[in-house]
Amino acid sequence: MAGLPKIASYDLPREDEIPAARGPWKVETSRAALLIHDMQNYFVGAFERDASPIAPAAANIAKLAAHCRAQGIPVFYTAQNGNQDRRDRGLQADLWGPGMSTAPEHQAIIDELTPEASDFVLVKHRYSAFQRSNLETLMRARKRDQLIITGIYAHIGCMMTAGEAFQLDIEPFFAADALADFSREKHNLALDWVAGRCGVPMTTAQLIAALV
Repeated sequence: MAGLPKIASYDLPREDEIPAARGPWKVETSRAALLIHDMQNYFVGAFERDASPIAPAAANIAKLAAHCRAQGIPVFYTAQNGNQDRRDRGLQADLWGPGMSTAPEHQAIIDELTPEASDFVLVKHRYSAFQRSNLETLMRARKRDQLIITGIYAHIGCMMTAGEAFQLDIEPFFAADALADFSREKHNLALDWVAGRCGVPMTTAQLIAALV
């Protein structure tokens, strides 16, 4: 049973390095919602905070969040609770140990991405943001059937959320340079998998340009 690794710095993918999507979907302001996935101190602490990928990824998430709020696009966060009961943590405990505590240096969302009053913070229970949450219900009530996914870790919860969104007929958009992962190899794996099976990878600049 292992906890989180220490993550070495790597460069985020450039626009010309992003795989082409199999899906034909175009992101639309009236249909989209933004997800900021697991950007808590505990998870972010595995990275070199002032280096790539996490520093530019967090900056890009902040840009997307500000733009989405200005455009009336709902912003959702996921955040795990600390000191989870083993019965609630389930099989994740077998792979990742007991997880975070309730201390601010673990549980709080990082300062530069502090949720605003209009945002939704959902309790995270499993890899996918849809599991045991009301994310789908909140999106449907707001007539949102597209989800822009940002955060960490790209090949785990972010990728699983994209896959489940697809199965719910919600079009996933993977913000390639607003994600971070254990390595560039894992980051690329997530982009390739999503592009070929369930979603559309795009850069932050591309997403902002489309959401007008």
